[in-house]
Amino acid sequence: MRGHAKEFGKDGSPVEADGRLDAAAFHRNHQPIWKVLQKNLSGKSGDVLEVGSGTGQHILHFARHAPDLAWWPSDIHAQHLRSIEAWRVHSRLPNIRPPLRIDLSNPAWCEQMREEGGPQSPRALFCANVIHIAPWRVAEGLFAGAAHCLAGDGLMFLYGPFKRDGKHTALSNAVFDTSLREADPTWGVRDTADLRKLGSACGFLLRETIEMPANNLILIFARAN
Repeated sequence: MRGHAKEFGKDGSPVEADGRLDAAAFHRNHQPIWKVLQKNLSGKSGDVLEVGSGTGQHILHFARHAPDLAWWPSDIHAQHLRSIEAWRVHSRLPNIRPPLRIDLSNPAWCEQMREEGGPQSPRALFCANVIHIAPWRVAEGLFAGAAHCLAGDGLMFLYGPFKRDGKHTALSNAVFDTSLREADPTWGVRDTADLRKLGSACGFLLRETIEMPANNLILIFARAN
């Protein structure tokens, strides 16, 4: 079963000679996303893990603006991992770590990540545009791993389109949801209520829901105790 609806570099997007990929969505959303992360991570130190880093462009922007944090990108696709590493080398930023291969569908991804030299207790976890273009078991694995991975005061940020109380927030999201489910019935725009329930089962509470441009949201989860 495919893990993602789209793999950058195989969808007609440009590829640099060194493997760097360029995602149009990055240019649209990186600044508003960073404003939310900055508000919550300002003055912090330690590790931040990004799962499903895609091209690797988001983490470059974040690392450039938060030099006191160590940023760990990750993905499952080989071409994405090459792009992330190429962007890391190109940027010369000392606070970006080499990309990790993480399969979120495996609930034990955190233990494997640690064994491979990844961060032991990240202060935050960021995940953008992943769980709607993957089977629900990926969302389950994401939360299960985060429960073992995040520091006690750690936060998890989920960005993307979401339904609220069973309803889409915009017609464009409903159309997008239909296209996803036609591509694979296990994909689809997720409901915040379902994610709240999933988070609760893994020891998280949905602390904040933030409206974002283009009918997207950021959901911020924190440990329940």
